[in-house]
Amino acid sequence: MSSVNSGNGGNGGDTVNGGISFWYADDGIPDGREPLSGDASADVVIVGGGYTGLWTAYYLKKAAPFLRITVLEQKFCGYGASGRNGGWLYNGIAGRDRYAKLHGHEAAVRLQHAMNETVTEVVDTARAESIDADIHHGGVLEVAYTPAQLSRLKAFHEAELTYGEKDRTLHGARETAERIRVAGAVGSTWTPHGARLHPVKLVKGLARAVEALGVTIHESTPVTEIKPKHAITPYGTVRAPYVLRCTEGFTASLKGQRRTWLPMNSSMIATEPLSAEQWESIGWAGRETLGDMAHAYMYAQRTADDRIALGGRGYPYRYGSKTDNDGRTQPQTVEALTEILHRFFPQLAGVRVDHAWSGVLGVPRDWCATVTLDRSTGLGWAGGYVGSGVATANLAARTLRDLVQQDSGQAGATELTTLPWVNHKVRKWEPEPFRWLGVHGMYATYYAADRRELTTNTGDSSRLAKIADRVAGRH
Repeated sequence: MSSVNSGNGGNGGDTVNGGISFWYADDGIPDGREPLSGDASADVVIVGGGYTGLWTAYYLKKAAPFLRITVLEQKFCGYGASGRNGGWLYNGIAGRDRYAKLHGHEAAVRLQHAMNETVTEVVDTARAESIDADIHHGGVLEVAYTPAQLSRLKAFHEAELTYGEKDRTLHGARETAERIRVAGAVGSTWTPHGARLHPVKLVKGLARAVEALGVTIHESTPVTEIKPKHAITPYGTVRAPYVLRCTEGFTASLKGQRRTWLPMNSSMIATEPLSAEQWESIGWAGRETLGDMAHAYMYAQRTADDRIALGGRGYPYRYGSKTDNDGRTQPQTVEALTEILHRFFPQLAGVRVDHAWSGVLGVPRDWCATVTLDRSTGLGWAGGYVGSGVATANLAARTLRDLVQQDSGQAGATELTTLPWVNHKVRKWEPEPFRWLGVHGMYATYYAADRRELTTNTGDSSRLAKIADRVAGRH
């Protein structure tokens, strides 16, 4: 952990940089669980102790209490994206439009409907398990503050309606300001299918709930290789008919998986707690999660202790699919995120930024989240959420549960096992240096597109962004 001067209004305070995340600074690093102590066996072994792995263990054990389930986690549960994200529990899912092209519009509508229900599923399950994760079900507000963003926002809103989101609403400048007074906002779209939460409180509570059900969790146990019926660690091998990979942005560290999912960096800042007068100047009484329609978009929430936690891309990717150790963030990224904060809320120019951190999310080559179970090997995996994992991990876990039960003869096909993202195949990322050059070039182009749209008065999206989309493989 270190400090950087954030240039935040001359308050003289330093920003705590790293230390995994603000969420851990707020709620504390958990006591470690025992590592694996030798070879072992199980009915299901889950690699990764984040949201996907823990939710999968939870739903499998609830459905079949007799199963011997072991979770292997390289650090501690929630060390990765599950303990560093923006606390956006919302209904977005990566790849929906592609799935509509591949499987038909109605299949994608079913996927979207499942995501809408997932938001409520997480809220209800947290309540049932007495997990106090500061959840506030205030929906998601996404704003536009340039003519080009407004055009995209209206198109996005109309597209969401075609996927069955009839309870979504579109707002002009005045109605947007009545919710949150974002400087220069000319419109917004709001969906009720979203909630704000404290990521670490959720992952800690989920880990406790899983252990209470009888699931074994070994922390400080890195898995170096996954093979059919084997999860190999430095401390021993766990053998099981089913081995489920739930490693998201850390997948590249596994043998043979370097180019499977790209570990994309996302960075965040958290302000000091704001005063009642400052909140009066901003609004945000509904505590919606907040996003925008920029190409290099931002995401934010009003925390339970009245801070603003705000994130964006920053330095997008480390050469060779490397990941950081403790969330330390480049000073220029902290400055860029602080500039976004000031652009949105100029009245906060003197507010101290207390914390900055980073984490990685998993990005498949076609930007599509997937759930897979290979019935010939017993190997399964879920992820590639591209930043939408807080809710998607829950849907993925319930889908993995159903796939395992179907394969083992405990149940038949379900609505979840027939969703279009199940068993979707994705090609690997390019080798280095093409991977690094492509990702950095793509985001440099997105940033340039956003800058151009800020200085022009046209409702057309920058052609630069369309070029970046093609390079990314998003379309």
